Amino acid sequence: MTLGEAEIQQFLGLAQRGTEEKEREKALVSLRRGLQHPETQQAFILLEGSMRTLVGLLTSNQALLQLEAARCLHELSHSEQSAVAEACLPATSYLLTYLSSHSSDFIELCLYTLGNLIVESEAVRRQLLPQGIVPSLAACIQSPHLTVLEALGYALSQLLQAKEAPEAIIPSVLGSTLPQHILQLLQPGPKLNLGVAVEFAWCLHYIICSQVNNALLISHGCLSTLGLLLLDMAGAVQRTEDARMELLACPVLRCLSNLLTEAAVEVVGGPNQLEDERVVAALFILLQFFLQKQPSLLPEGLWLLNNLTANSPSFCTSLLSMDLIEPLLQLLPVSNVVSVLVLTVLCNVAEKGPAYCQRLWPGPLLPCLIGTLAFSDTEVVGHSLELLQLLFLYQPETAEAFLQQSGLQVLERHQEAAQLQDRVHALQKTALHR
Repeated sequence: MTLGEAEIQQFLGLAQRGTEEKEREKALVSLRRGLQHPETQQAFILLEGSMRTLVGLLTSNQALLQLEAARCLHELSHSEQSAVAEACLPATSYLLTYLSSHSSDFIELCLYTLGNLIVESEAVRRQLLPQGIVPSLAACIQSPHLTVLEALGYALSQLLQAKEAPEAIIPSVLGSTLPQHILQLLQPGPKLNLGVAVEFAWCLHYIICSQVNNALLISHGCLSTLGLLLLDMAGAVQRTEDARMELLACPVLRCLSNLLTEAAVEVVGGPNQLEDERVVAALFILLQFFLQKQPSLLPEGLWLLNNLTANSPSFCTSLLSMDLIEPLLQLLPVSNVVSVLVLTVLCNVAEKGPAYCQRLWPGPLLPCLIGTLAFSDTEVVGHSLELLQLLFLYQPETAEAFLQQSGLQVLERHQEAAQLQDRVHALQKTALHR
C-alpha cells in the first residue's frame, strides 16, 4: 500500500516516541512496506525531517529498531530516481560504519543498500570515497559468511562500473588488499562458492577492462588462477548439468580474453601463466556445453580461443594435435558471429606458416570453406577468402582441390560485391596462377 505524508509522519512519530519497543518496531515495518512503492518514496524524501528521523533510528541502541530502519533505507535504495538516492546521503557514513558490525545479516543488508545507492547516484559515490568505502570493503572481504561475501561482491561490482571508476576508484582498489582476496575467492576447490565466485569474477572483469594496471593482476597470479578455474568449470559441466555454471563462465572467459590482449603477456609456461593443452581441451568442453545449453556464450569462448591462438604457435599446435579443427568447423552453422570467430581462429593457425597449413589439410576444411562462400554475410565470406588465400599460399594443393570442387563458380557470385571484389579477384588469380 502507498502512504501519504500524514501516514509517514504518523509511523515515524510512533517509531521515534512510542512507549513500547514492539509498537515502535511495528510502525517501522508499516513504513518499510509503504516504501516499496515509488509514490511513498517521493513523499518520504519531500517530507521535512523524515531522513533525519530515520537516521536517528538507524543509530539507536536498540538492535530491532536499527535493523528495521536499515530495511527502510534498503527499500529507498531500490528507487531508480537519483533524487531518492541523494536523499539517503546522511545515512552513508553510518552504513559504512556498520560494515564492522557483529551481525552478518546487518552487514549484508548494509552492503546491498550501499550497492543500490552507488548505482543510482554519482553524488553518493563522491561522498563514499573520502568516507573510506574501499578500506571498509577490503576489511569485509575477510568475513567467513558467504552471504556477506556475495553482498560485498555486489556492492564492489556496482562501484567498479561507475563511469569515473578508472580514474577515481580502481587505482584505490588495486592499491588495497582486495585483488589478492578476490583471487583467493576464485581459487577452484571444495571451498569455491558459485554465488560468491560469480560476483567477484564480474568485479575482476571490470578492473581488467579499465586497463589501469593489469600487469599487477598478472603478477598476483591472475592468469593462472583463471586458467585453473576454467579447467574446474570444464570438469563441473562434465559431471553435472548445473545450469548456473554458465553464470560464472561468462565473466571468467571475458577476464581471460581481455588479459590476453595485454601486449606484454607471455601466456605459456611460468608460474603466472597458462598451460596450453589443458586450457584448449577445457575450452572445447565448454564450447560443446554452450552449443547444447547456452549458444549465446559461444562467442565468449571463441573470442578467448582467438586471443590464445593469435600470437601463440603452441596454442595453435595444441588445436591441431588434439584434432580439434573438425569440432571447430561444426560450429560454423550456428550464427554469422560464431562463423566469423571460427574463421578468425583458423586464420590464426594458417598464418603460422606452411607446417600448420599442411596439418589443416586434407580434411573437411575445404568443403566447409566452399560452403561458407555461399553465405550472404560479407564478413563471413571475407574471412573465408582470407583463410583460402593463406591456404593457397602455404599449401598449393588446396588451390588445385578448390578448382576441382567448383570453387571458382562459387566465387563468381561475390565478384560484384564492393567490399569483396578485390579479394575475390586476388583469390581467383592465386588459384589459376599457382
